[in-house]
Amino acid sequence: QVQLVQSGGGLVQAGGSLRLSCAASGNIFKVNVMGWYRQAPGNQRELVADITRDGITGYARAVKGRFTISRDNAKNTLYLQMNSLKPEDTANYYCNADVQSNPNWEYNYWGQGTQVTVSS
Repeated sequence: QVQLVQSGGGLVQAGGSLRLSCAASGNIFKVNVMGWYRQAPGNQRELVADITRDGITGYARAVKGRFTISRDNAKNTLYLQMNSLKPEDTANYYCNADVQSNPNWEYNYWGQGTQVTVSS
């Protein structure tokens, strides 16, 4: 009913930048909180950053000052600008969103994931 389709990611040298995108489509009444998560091999999936519909943001300590989360409500699209990348940022990054398909129902969705690899 609702899909989150991610783009961006790839291979970059330490100190470089990447920009991730996540577009929500389908039966959408309203997209509420959206966020980015990441998971490296052998690690738990962790919250990187999230953002409310009104633009209130939160960041994991490890990425504060380097990453910026943003959204375009008109396009139902989420972004993550990643600067000053470090090898420890290497992970599969996942988009997540709380989406209402009607005024009385909210459901949580995941994107397909995209690999970010930072070389030293």
